[in-house]
Amino acid sequence: MVRSRWSEAEIPDQEGRVCLVTGANSGLGFEIARALAEHGAHVALACRDPLRGADAANRISERQPTATVEVVHLDLGDLRSVETASAAFAGKHDRLDLLINNAGIAASVRSVTAQGFEAQLGVNHLGHVALTAGLLPALLSTPGSRVVSVSSYMHRFGRIRFDDLHSERRYSSKTAYAQSKLANLLFTTELNLRLHAAGAHTIALSAHPGLSATSIGQSDRTSSAAARPLARRFMQPPQEGALPILRAATDPSAVGDEFYGPYGLLQSSGSAALVPRSRRARDRDTASRLWEVSADATGADYSALKA
Repeated sequence: MVRSRWSEAEIPDQEGRVCLVTGANSGLGFEIARALAEHGAHVALACRDPLRGADAANRISERQPTATVEVVHLDLGDLRSVETASAAFAGKHDRLDLLINNAGIAASVRSVTAQGFEAQLGVNHLGHVALTAGLLPALLSTPGSRVVSVSSYMHRFGRIRFDDLHSERRYSSKTAYAQSKLANLLFTTELNLRLHAAGAHTIALSAHPGLSATSIGQSDRTSSAAARPLARRFMQPPQEGALPILRAATDPSAVGDEFYGPYGLLQSSGSAALVPRSRRARDRDTASRLWEVSADATGADYSALKA
């Protein structure tokens, strides 16, 4: 495990780069978008609520008057919205240097997306699978582009349950959430493998924020209700939690399929560094099978990556 200090000050100049961050109106997504914009990137804030997205864009512009930002309406729980958002972005931009698949939900009760997917898997994983495919032409046409998917330490408790992928027979909010976060890592591994096989210059990486004071972080999927107040005392602010994602996105030395997170106790906090992932997250057979299942479910077109 690499243990080197890393801060926003080490983000290279992003002038001329075009970035899209999902879930950018608050929490980690806002801090990621803000930092990239403050370092010169043009940032598209992809948000489910356009009004909250506009407010976030205004807050970034107030902090950095020279920042260039835009708002893209995106509901990852509806594949029709994903398709519309991808087309709208492609209609305005012929390049995409950085796609950060950050948005996510943690649901206490079972619900489904517009297409009938279990909501946590649908939003956290399948929506981003479809979005990445929709933006793939812009990524492939941009030298040095990256796709960064945001996972969680909770992936260690996850298992891809192909026999009940959408928790129709049995539902546990923690189990479904952990499965979706494991899926993020497996998607990164398979995407990076296919990008490499196709000779693309785009790479895929993943990261997680540790224990951060965001809406999902404060729901604390791993602890009991009695333990949550104690856990919250150790939460780091969103701007700290955003650092591993920003390092994966901008560190010139980063390579494909790396996983960044805080290096502290249980990866809950600490400086952004390379961190290990679970054995299940390294299972290539599961990654390949999940890719096929996910592409089939969403209709995502990755034909551009055929070797």
